[in-house]
Amino acid sequence: MTALSGALGALSRLPVGRSESAWDAFRRAPLTFPLAGYVIGVIVASPFLLTGAPVTALLGIGVPLPTAAVLYLIAVYLVTGIAHVDGLADLADGAAIHGSSEERLDVMADSSTGAAGTLAVSVVVVALALGALALAGAGPALSFAVALCAEVGAKTGMATLVCFGSAAHEGLGSQLVAGSAPRSFVPVVTAAAPVLLLAPIGGGPALLATLLTGPAVALVLLIRSHRQLGGVTGDVLGAANELGRVGGVHAGVVAWTLF
Repeated sequence: MTALSGALGALSRLPVGRSESAWDAFRRAPLTFPLAGYVIGVIVASPFLLTGAPVTALLGIGVPLPTAAVLYLIAVYLVTGIAHVDGLADLADGAAIHGSSEERLDVMADSSTGAAGTLAVSVVVVALALGALALAGAGPALSFAVALCAEVGAKTGMATLVCFGSAAHEGLGSQLVAGSAPRSFVPVVTAAAPVLLLAPIGGGPALLATLLTGPAVALVLLIRSHRQLGGVTGDVLGAANELGRVGGVHAGVVAWTLF
């Protein structure tokens, strides 16, 4: 529980309390990434339930699908904050220049956001909003399950980087990477897999596609970050979270549409 508290403290703005002991426990237990994803996912996915019949009967009106999608978007950033978004922006700025790993890291360390970072954040937020709107049309049960699964998948992607990556420099990323090893990924998978038990109410193909997208995105970032940066950084972890979530939502929508 101490490790989970540390995970929630690091990955969200939830009032769980933050301490050095919780952080130390978290960085040695990567399985708490997907566990935190369950907690965060239940909260941020809840707006999709407002379109269901029980809520409609209670309120006398149904919450419009676009409203549910907007509430989901607001919940995501209220609960998770903007630290991961900032990581995405920094990574995009670093990827936009042609230079050595050191030069890219210097650009990423700059507190100002460049054109590439602004564009990346804008595209991801718009893509998440459009994905949420499409997801809301799938019904309250499926949309809730996919949104929850997207959060678990995104956090599993972060754990993938922590377990298989090496640190590019001293910092947040190095503290997390140093506490894990490839064998630590087995408990991560064990913790993430139960979200597929929602398949009877949420659609098996959609949930599977959503869950696998987070680690898939992380593997792409892992290869590119080692090639361009010399390893994983805190910004890479943040970008994996944001890209894994939006990719997972769209993967779920596509799988639901096709299957």
